[in-house]
Amino acid sequence: MDTVRSHRRLGLYPPLTPHHSGFLDVGQGHSLYYEDCGRPDGVPVITLHGGPGGGAAPAMRRFFDPRRYRIIVFDQRGCGRSRPYSSLEHNTTAHLVNDIEQLRVHLGIDKWVAFGGSWGATLALAYARACPDRVLAMVLRGVFTCTRHELNWFYKDGANRLFPDAWCRLTDRLSAEERDDVIGAYYKRLTSGASMDERREDALAWSSWESALISMSTVPEHVNPDPHRSDALARIEAHYFHHGGFFEREGVLLEDTDHLKEIPGVIVQGRYDMVTPPRTAWVLAQAWPGVQLNFVGDAGHAAGEPGIVDGLVRATDMFARRFG
Repeated sequence: MDTVRSHRRLGLYPPLTPHHSGFLDVGQGHSLYYEDCGRPDGVPVITLHGGPGGGAAPAMRRFFDPRRYRIIVFDQRGCGRSRPYSSLEHNTTAHLVNDIEQLRVHLGIDKWVAFGGSWGATLALAYARACPDRVLAMVLRGVFTCTRHELNWFYKDGANRLFPDAWCRLTDRLSAEERDDVIGAYYKRLTSGASMDERREDALAWSSWESALISMSTVPEHVNPDPHRSDALARIEAHYFHHGGFFEREGVLLEDTDHLKEIPGVIVQGRYDMVTPPRTAWVLAQAWPGVQLNFVGDAGHAAGEPGIVDGLVRATDMFARRFG
């Protein structure tokens, strides 16, 4: 059995070494790190990482058959290997959408599949809304649209009822007044001008709350996020969430969906997702005629859970057959 088939039995495709990587200057002082992997003449796919601010992990390449796909991975503004690190300047959803377009043009790609989970799903939807003619299809996981309802679930009243211990670790460092607006409180703390060392404990507290709920197999008290990665993740998430994702109106990604009629899609959603609960995926699917919504009964939010991996790889294999 060849290497690709052997790895597919385990769910993911084998690890890839990029055949090209580099930096793209997108303006406003930002330079984005990107990688080009897989088959140069394969079906192009842009992979959109979560957070915002999480950075792209090597595992993101492994949801795609390298014999069929040209896989583009990049770190969004302010995170991962992109520069400057942890920067909030000129960092909004509109900037990120424009960055994706600049990267597409730079790489000479006409259309591509948009693949993303959590915030990556948000960004995929925002990109498809802005540039529908450039999207072959979408594969989304853990759908999130940055509405007040979704943010309140995770940072005000919802997930805290199921994870009171982890919630206590997030809010214990806040004053009674700050606890009325957890996002606002952490936004002020993380953007106050303090150095990375000075804001480290706040960044770790923010990141630990998310990490504690991401997978059904996570033990909340054993979460130990990386301090460097946590700084960008916490600052950029708080920045985006405090500003409602920088969208022009609440719920626009769920309401402005006419363009989706021409775009096929697959949503893979953990039934017990505590970070981005299934309701948003359900609402989106009702407004998207060409989408397949697949609930995974034994999964939460993490991309690496077995049922989620299986659903995502089945979706990318399907589109490889359709567009390859």
